[in-house]
Amino acid sequence: MSIQLQHIHKHYDKLVIYRDFSLALPDKTISCILGPSGCGKTSLLNMIGGITSQDGGDIKGVENKKISFIFQEPRLLPWKTVRGNLDFVLRHQDAHDKEKAIDNNLILVGLQDFAHYYPEQLSGGMKQRVAIARAFSYPSDLILMDEPLKTLDPRLKWNLMRTFLRLWENDRRTVVFVTHDVDEALVLGEEIFVFSRPPVQVISHITNPLERGQKNLDNRAFFEQKQNIMRQLD
Repeated sequence: MSIQLQHIHKHYDKLVIYRDFSLALPDKTISCILGPSGCGKTSLLNMIGGITSQDGGDIKGVENKKISFIFQEPRLLPWKTVRGNLDFVLRHQDAHDKEKAIDNNLILVGLQDFAHYYPEQLSGGMKQRVAIARAFSYPSDLILMDEPLKTLDPRLKWNLMRTFLRLWENDRRTVVFVTHDVDEALVLGEEIFVFSRPPVQVISHITNPLERGQKNLDNRAFFEQKQNIMRQLD
């Protein structure tokens, strides 16, 4: 079942973020919410995840769903190892299934040799890989991503996007990913929703036409799609 936001209202003091806003986000798909800073992308994630409440309207399709979050910062437990951080979200699972899931996800993010390292011993990119592996280790139905690549340098960002897609293709879940970076949207998003400034409207909805081999900066089709979206954001 898709996630349905129906006639949502949300404001902070006198600033109206959403006014009678509706949107459908498909199941088992990476939906990217693209828009300028301050347009309410994080507020949308927080409402979907139940962290904050909307002032009016309904959100359907998230009832009884387990949710994983990937934030701008890794938010790892510093007193636990890499393996311990993944184990923490699986502590109530069957021991054999838990160990298998942890081993598999550490291999997929390339950190199997760092399982017994602590967060302080890892680089920023490695910490974010642990955060991604942790989100997939937890048996969630929905993954919410709040600009987790925002602070990384371009090379690390591209590596992490490939890591995320490798995990997702191995275990497809519903993903809602917010960003203001067009490159990120075109690499990760299957469905891309371009938001206006508040009160938010959907400027356009793009079903990403790019094949995997086209998702690089040197590809002409990638460049053309990027220019098209950039014009909408002006």
